[in-house]
Amino acid sequence: QLARIQTDSVVEMLRELYPDLSFDIVAMSTTGDKILDTALSKIGEKSLFTKELENALERNEVDLVVHSLKDLPTSLPPGFTIGAVCKRENPLDAVVFHPKNCGKTLSLLPEKSVIGTSSLRRAAQLKKKFPQLEFRDIRGNLNTRLKKLDEKEDFSAIILAAAGLKRMGWENRIGQLLSPEDCLYAVGQGALAVEVRAKDQEILNMVSALHDADTVLRCIAERAFMKRLEGGCSVPVAVNTMLKDGQLYLTGAVYSLDGSDSLKETMQTSVNYPQQTEDGPNDDVQRVGITAKNVPGQAQEAAENLGVELASLLLSKGAKHILSVARQLNDA
Repeated sequence: QLARIQTDSVVEMLRELYPDLSFDIVAMSTTGDKILDTALSKIGEKSLFTKELENALERNEVDLVVHSLKDLPTSLPPGFTIGAVCKRENPLDAVVFHPKNCGKTLSLLPEKSVIGTSSLRRAAQLKKKFPQLEFRDIRGNLNTRLKKLDEKEDFSAIILAAAGLKRMGWENRIGQLLSPEDCLYAVGQGALAVEVRAKDQEILNMVSALHDADTVLRCIAERAFMKRLEGGCSVPVAVNTMLKDGQLYLTGAVYSLDGSDSLKETMQTSVNYPQQTEDGPNDDVQRVGITAKNVPGQAQEAAENLGVELASLLLSKGAKHILSVARQLNDA
């Protein structure tokens, strides 16, 4: 249902921009939708929610695919690109409480209360901040998870992305928004990506009108940070970005699975560059899988370098060890 709402919202924007074109929506199911009894981090497949959709794109059965950007790996298969990154919804994580805990916050829950989340990133950060609570895996789409929370007594609360709840019209279920001090968010969280065939200039030009420049620059920095760390679903990597007065700020962190070991740093760079009008050979440069024709190339480059530099700083301080231990423990 959420995937459908997200796709409809993108199609709605395209219809407004191109009233003469007709858009057909093709619904598909993916591996990630089918394997619901295993934690995402244990399945180990990077393209869990994307492979089937990319196959259809490759076979020309569809022309564009709408994803949550956080589901897309930082390197896309050859022949594909992210042709649009739409304006980001609130990227923060949200706590949804069991009806009996209405009005509480995480710090007010009784000791040993069980919190549901399938994200290693969320669990690692919150275990450290709330050692009195227990964290357990919960899978399934938003409807399934909320049903598990409400109808059983297994969980006192669950953690979800605020963006998904908002898009579903369930904002009223948010009992607590987790600030970046509590919980840094996932790379790309809250942003929608439109994936297209890299060589399909017509489609690429069409969807590039949907790019939101601020979101593009923030997400390029976040994805470059993740890529340099070689992070994925199976390790706790988290970020927070902000664009203010032409300065892009990136906070990035890595965690051990239990949150006891962590590294966190913040860097900034100027992204205040004008759009260059002349069509250069760099027009279709992909940066961490994103082709953004209408965002200044120098600004994109600065954002990408910021992500790489911040990751390199963390690696120089021992991030590789934290992540490899996390990966081994998770695989075990």
